[in-house]
Amino acid sequence: MKPGKIITEKNEIRKILSDSKTIAVLGLSPKPERDSFMVARYLKDQGYRIIPVRPAQKEILGEKAYHSLDDIGETVDIVNVFRRSEQIMPHAREAIRVGTKVFWMQLGIENQEAAKLLTESGIDVIMNRCIKVDHGNFCK
Repeated sequence: MKPGKIITEKNEIRKILSDSKTIAVLGLSPKPERDSFMVARYLKDQGYRIIPVRPAQKEILGEKAYHSLDDIGETVDIVNVFRRSEQIMPHAREAIRVGTKVFWMQLGIENQEAAKLLTESGIDVIMNRCIKVDHGNFCK
């Protein structure tokens, strides 16, 4: 298994976004005024398949919501995370179990311990970046 890496370069981010089709949004709020909802709606409007991961929700943005990454039952290209930095480790372990390609921590979210675990498991990591902003800047 090839180790993953921490991604920071614009060209690498552009390639990830252009090669990806399915994005699980972990912590996606059903409230339209929340950043997670706005980001997921933007990504869906750009043609990505969005998979909401939010316990206690049945559906968000017209898509079936799942309790956890483990419940999805298929591989996703990107896990986009809207959780506090100290809540990341269990989700990193889930991402490893489901075999995602990229684990993307939104703006303001960083966890070096999780990043080390993920990259050692062959998963690329992006931290402290907004996927919506990067898509708008690098993919338009």
